Amino acid sequence: MKEDPLLNEEKPEIYLRLEHYSDIFSDFDIRPYSERALSIDFIDEIKRAASDKDGGGIELMLHIPEKQRDEAEEEIIKERLVAHFKRHYHLLAKEKQRVMKLGRSMVIMGIVFMVIATFVVFKDPSESLFLSFLVVFLEPAAWFLLWEGMDQIIFNSKNMNPDLNFYRKMSDTHKHIYFKSY
Repeated sequence: MKEDPLLNEEKPEIYLRLEHYSDIFSDFDIRPYSERALSIDFIDEIKRAASDKDGGGIELMLHIPEKQRDEAEEEIIKERLVAHFKRHYHLLAKEKQRVMKLGRSMVIMGIVFMVIATFVVFKDPSESLFLSFLVVFLEPAAWFLLWEGMDQIIFNSKNMNPDLNFYRKMSDTHKHIYFKSY
C-alpha cells in the first residue's frame, strides 16, 4: 500500500517566546485568563507569522520559562485562545455575508431604478413636471446604487479576506496549541 504524502505532511508551526502567560493578554484587562481580552501585540505577531503559512491547522508553540509553567492555567489559556479565534472567525464571516448582501441589494435597486427611469424617458418626461423630476432623481440614484453596490461586493468584501483567512486558519488550531519550556 502506497502512503499518501499529504497525510505525512507536517502542520505549519508558529513559535513564540513569552516571559509570562500575561504576555498573551491585554495589560489593561484584569479579569481571569478564561475571560481576559487578548493582547493586540500578541494577535498581530501571530498574524505576521501565519501570513505565509498555507492551509489550516497551524500548530502554535508558546515557549515559556520552566519556572513559570502551570498546566492548569495553560489549559484555560488554550480554551481562551480557541474561543477567541473561533468567535472572530464567525463574526467576520457574518460581516462578510452582510456586506455581500448589502452590495447585492444595492445593485438590484440600481438596476430597478434604471429600468423605471427608462420607462419614464419613453413616456416623454417633458409632458409632466413630476416625470421630469423622476428622471432627474432616478438616473443618478441608479448609477450610485449600482456602483456603490459593486464596490461593496468587489472591494469591501475582499478587504476582509486577510483577517477572515487568518481566523479561519487559527480556528482550526484547537488541538494544536502547545506550551513548551525554555
